[in-house]
Amino acid sequence: MEAKTDKIWLDGKLVDWDKAQIHILTHTLHYGWGVFEGIRCYHCHNGSSAIFRLKEHVDRLFDSAHIVGIKIPFTREEIFSAILETFRINRLKEGYIRPIVFVGDGEMGIYVKKVDVRVAIAVWSWGAYLGDEGLAKGIRAKVSSFTRLQVSSQMTKAKVCGNYVNSILAKREIIAAGYDEAILLDTEGYVSEASGENIFMVKNGIIKTSPLTSILPGITRDSVITIAKDKGCQLIEERFTRDELYLADEAFFSGTAAEITPIREVDDRQIGPGHPGPVTKDIQATFFDAVKGKVDKYKGWLARL
Repeated sequence: MEAKTDKIWLDGKLVDWDKAQIHILTHTLHYGWGVFEGIRCYHCHNGSSAIFRLKEHVDRLFDSAHIVGIKIPFTREEIFSAILETFRINRLKEGYIRPIVFVGDGEMGIYVKKVDVRVAIAVWSWGAYLGDEGLAKGIRAKVSSFTRLQVSSQMTKAKVCGNYVNSILAKREIIAAGYDEAILLDTEGYVSEASGENIFMVKNGIIKTSPLTSILPGITRDSVITIAKDKGCQLIEERFTRDELYLADEAFFSGTAAEITPIREVDDRQIGPGHPGPVTKDIQATFFDAVKGKVDKYKGWLARL
């Protein structure tokens, strides 16, 4: 952990960081049946702090739980308020927020009759997920040998704890090979998404992103689509192949952790000029202005502390 904070919200109460503990037989630890979110709070240009698209993240947390058959024992409004409270009490100006809904101990086995649903919210300081240099200059990506989850075998529209083993395997594989991030293909061989990000490519001024088939509906992805359309860019949600990606003029990842990270290389093929292109830089600049409260039309995306 980069920066331990004072308090974690656990089952409706704020507890000391070191006392936010669970039993070794916690069901989700063994079987992965749980859901979570990743959220960022930004230090705005006027000195205030604001959480980016908090309502949408809370809604997706509840949607994920509904998809996998978990009933959260708090309302959306209660979780929304708890996130604000947890961030305030830890006195951070900006940072990362991790709400998680998990099944506690009591019974073991794939199927349990009595489901003890618990909720925790932790916050900490966290910088650029793929590095400051990656944000500025772009990163090297590689297509993983691991395929993205198939829609009839996993719930791809839910941010499920156990789903991320697929991402972990892909990420570990490409890091060991000397790259920065993994790109996963879907079961039909089309570009799906990265280990924790959605992907965009630009060709002849047209922005293309993978459709909502096997991918998680990213909130940053949605923000990029809105920004691009507001700028008058032509954007289509359409499948594309890895060789089409090789021939892109520009490419970039989007995600809460990765924010807007340019891609300068895929599978040892240089993307465009080998550095962030004008479309990527323009969208990236507007995104960072928006999250810091500098763009009036996007101020509705910010929940002020």
